[in-house]
This record gives sequence, structure tokens and C-alpha cells, in this order.
Amino acid sequence: MAAGGKTIESNPSLPKELSFDYLKKITKNFSSELEIGKSPFGSLYKGIREDGGAITVKKLAENSPLSADVIFEKEVQNFMKDEHENIIKVVGYCREGRRKTVKSNRKYIVTDITETLLCYEYLPMGSLHDNLVDESSSNIDWGTRFNIVKGICRGIQYLHNLEPKPIIHLDLNPQNIWLDDNMVPKIANFEFARLFGKEKTHMNTKSDVGSVGYMAPEYLHEGEISAQSDIYSLGLMILEIATREKNHCGSDERHARKFVDEVSRDWRNKDVIMFEYPDLDVEGLNQVKTCIDVGLQCVEIDQKKRPSIEKVVKMLGLPSN
Repeated sequence: MAAGGKTIESNPSLPKELSFDYLKKITKNFSSELEIGKSPFGSLYKGIREDGGAITVKKLAENSPLSADVIFEKEVQNFMKDEHENIIKVVGYCREGRRKTVKSNRKYIVTDITETLLCYEYLPMGSLHDNLVDESSSNIDWGTRFNIVKGICRGIQYLHNLEPKPIIHLDLNPQNIWLDDNMVPKIANFEFARLFGKEKTHMNTKSDVGSVGYMAPEYLHEGEISAQSDIYSLGLMILEIATREKNHCGSDERHARKFVDEVSRDWRNKDVIMFEYPDLDVEGLNQVKTCIDVGLQCVEIDQKKRPSIEKVVKMLGLPSN
């Protein structure tokens, strides 16, 4: 389908440059009825193409915490050629200058702006967060939950081992894990991601950007970031998925120690796991126990005690990449 002089299907391995008018059309002028999510960086819309197919369109907010240039570089340029089953696929983008009328000091003026939009594959099941907090989430069987855990781990392993520079996501949480119609998880939203060279394993930043309740303590309090920052966030998600309990965390307790302590107290006993999962066989019960153990190792306050993603993958019985 033509858009901006290019066809969406012409080269499936690279994101396509799409026109603003085309994206405006397939989202019905970015209508509320097609809005499927919001973030500090913009709004997400379902875009319905003329052939009936769908894509997800992220329209970046003008007052986004990060500039459109930064987000564009992180989300598009870093993933233009690389694909992985557990990383969201960028299928298109728009960087287009427009003239817009705005109100300033009680007067209307015409100003030049650059619209920046990112387009992803459309995933009908929404985010992991949507499925975890939904009333029907308890109906998600253990096999599906375990596959979600394994898929997230594969995605993180891929990011942490990218050549020539690994990528640290820095905002791993259930809202940034999207699920396809087969409940395959895909890591999304790389606004805060950082590139690390082989010679660099730690970095300090003055800003503690990320999601409340999923930020590693050393990142939250010291601004120190490393691959272990992602491991901490991963551990919290594994615990949520395995226990079917939500990490409810307020602004005064941003790294979820209360939730971690409750899991450590209540879920280390095999009798508790058998009570919570009465229909599982021995293999399934051992998988739950392994996930609890792995998750608790990942959320150690001392980052040196957290396992690497390679060790996490090994403990879960996954083949190494």
C-alpha cells in the first residue's frame, strides 16, 4: 500500500518512511477510539491499513521527557537491521516538518514543527501489564506464563549480547512487554536504553528515569547503570508472573522491597506452590519453584550477587544463544 511514495511491503527487513498524512488517515486523525495506550513520550494508536492489516502508531508528544531526535535514534536506527522474536519490530517511521497554529500570549501564531511518529507491528493482546492486572489473568495457565518468562529472558539475552555494543534497556516493566496473539512476549519502548561498549560495564547518570517499582536500588539512589539494572527489573517481572501477584509499589518505596520480602516469605515453601498451583505435575511445580528462586536472586540489593542473563537462561533450562 503506497504511502509517501513507498510501499509498506517493499522491503520487510527495514522500517519504512511513511507520510504524516498516511498515518493520520489510518488512525482516523489520531482518534480516541483507536487510541490503545499512553506514555510520557506520546500516545499509541491502532492504525488500520487499506488492506485490513494493522500497525501500532506511536505519536511522540511535543513535551516528551526526551527529544524526538533521541527517541528516533534509539528506537529506529538501533533496530533497523536486527530482528529477534522477543523484540518488538519497528515497521515504519515518520519525520516530517509541518506548520502548526499555536496560541502564545493570547495570540495565535504559525510555527514550524517536526512531527515524529514510530510504527510497530500490531500486537492484539496488549501489554503484559494489561494481562497481569486483568480479572481473567488468573486463567493464564502455567505453561503460558513460563513461556512468557523464557521469552523475556531470551530478548534480554539478545540485547545484552548485541555486537558491537550491547543495549541496556533501563525501563523493563510489564507495560513495556507486549504480547502477540500467541502470547509471545516482545520487549518494547527503548526510550531510556543505553549502548555499552565491550570495555564499559558500568555508567553513572544524574537522572533516575524509569518506572516506579522496577528500578534497581543502585540506579535509583546512585544513578549507576549496568546490565544488572535490567536483571533487577527482570527479577521483579518473573516474581509477578510466577506468583500471580502484582508488584504494588508507591513513590516512597520505588524498588519494591516490600513485594520482594513478601514473596521470599510466602513462596519459598513448596507446599505453598502446590496450594497455589494444585493442577500442576511435579515438573510444573519445579518450574514455578525455579522461577521464584531465580527471581529472588535477580532482585538482590547487592548487584554483584545478581546472576548474569546467561546464568538466568541456564537456570531456566534454556539453550544459550
